[in-house]
Amino acid sequence: MKLEMRGQMRLEQRMKLAPHMIQSMEILQLPILALQERIEQELNSNPVLEIDEPSNPEADSSVPEADSSVEQQSGEDINEKDLVVDTDSNKAEDFERLGSLDDDYKDYMSRSGTFHRRVQSDEPDGKLQAIKNTAAPPQSLHEHLLDQWRLVDAEDGVKKAGGLIIDYIDDRGYLTVRLEQLHNKDRADFTFEDLKQALELVQKLEPVGVGARDLAECLLIQMAQSGEDMSFEARLVAGHMDELLENRLPDIARKMNCSIEAINRAIERMSKLDTSPGLQIGQYRNHPITADVIVEPLDNSDGYSVRLADSNLPALRVNDYYAKMSKDAGADEKTRKFLQNNIRSAQWIMDAIEQRKNTLLRVARAVVKYQREFFEKGQLYLKPLPMSKVADDVGVHLATVSRAVAGKYIQCSWGMLPLRKFFSGGTEDINGHGHSWEAIRAQLQQIINDEDKAKPLSDDKIRRKLAEAGINHLARRTVAKYRKLLNIPAARFRRKY
Repeated sequence: MKLEMRGQMRLEQRMKLAPHMIQSMEILQLPILALQERIEQELNSNPVLEIDEPSNPEADSSVPEADSSVEQQSGEDINEKDLVVDTDSNKAEDFERLGSLDDDYKDYMSRSGTFHRRVQSDEPDGKLQAIKNTAAPPQSLHEHLLDQWRLVDAEDGVKKAGGLIIDYIDDRGYLTVRLEQLHNKDRADFTFEDLKQALELVQKLEPVGVGARDLAECLLIQMAQSGEDMSFEARLVAGHMDELLENRLPDIARKMNCSIEAINRAIERMSKLDTSPGLQIGQYRNHPITADVIVEPLDNSDGYSVRLADSNLPALRVNDYYAKMSKDAGADEKTRKFLQNNIRSAQWIMDAIEQRKNTLLRVARAVVKYQREFFEKGQLYLKPLPMSKVADDVGVHLATVSRAVAGKYIQCSWGMLPLRKFFSGGTEDINGHGHSWEAIRAQLQQIINDEDKAKPLSDDKIRRKLAEAGINHLARRTVAKYRKLLNIPAARFRRKY
């Protein structure tokens, strides 16, 4: 066997994306808020890129010119002359200046008040201002409970046991382990009785209901600390929680010797209690949503106006001074190369933003054209619309349409909706009209809303109702799947007694 190294030439084709193409795809995929942040980052990192603020010649002309006489007087201010006191002649003017200085000094001291040492310079500290303007991180539930537990007056064993219990409380506020698991017989820090006493104290902390081991205990804790009389509700939860969850109200009424109306009133009052009290504290935030496209009906016709909601995006430009310097042969070569690279990068991002605007606007107009019935009549008239159809209409690749609608929202008369919502599959009814899966789910929701709650419809009966509306290709399991996606319980749980 012989090993050797040989050189070989081969002709092949490879597809490589240029950096500006990658940047263009990234910019196209960004929602409006993320794009604003990206522009801010680019302005901070690229010295040649700046905001193109429109000039206001009227404001410039409104500034009065400086009075030459005032300048001349200030330039030759009497108080700025050299003070010369000569005994040879009468220098009355100099002594008048001394008197005026004394008067000015007294007037200044009377207006200045108490002297305070200046601790800040004229230029504000940018980092300090950023720290002051940054919101404090939200307190977690664990930290919130520990802060309260430090103020609880209890014995050392109970305090240690309570700290351990708080460590095992989840984000919803429930204790996730049994007390027996927390008790270690080999350790003498606390006893099992200390654990039980600590749990009682932890369950009195805020938010009300925290430290419960199940849903029934969570509701009982809130009822016990409520200012209202909820003794009937407490007996209902303590003795018949499983039957309550199964919606077996007649059985509960028979065992408790009460009416179903009384149980319904109790359920109405318990619906105001919080089943996840821990979520009141923590880092759960709703992220803001801003529309990228605005669709409005035209006043003078039956069409729609489609425009981009980019009024807050700053107009960018390349600094003229740096642009001239990059072409100046007398400038340093490293400086010119640095400026040329940054100018090229600035031009790329400006072109990418402009391309994003054009692509998104064309895609949005195509969506409005194909989904016109939705904008006129609502959710039930949403049609199946594959992205390939819009891509062919706009004249771009399918992946470009997918990036253009990713994370974007459209504002119309039906609310703020994700742009991707308008692209979905569907089926045709017996009349040949297309119905998207979103429209079918909306139709299912409407059927359930209109049903008799005393006799709720089963999944098979819902399927028949949809068939009567023309959608006759759905199976019962498909109806059950859509019902679960809409968080609608089964028929026996929807029944009202």
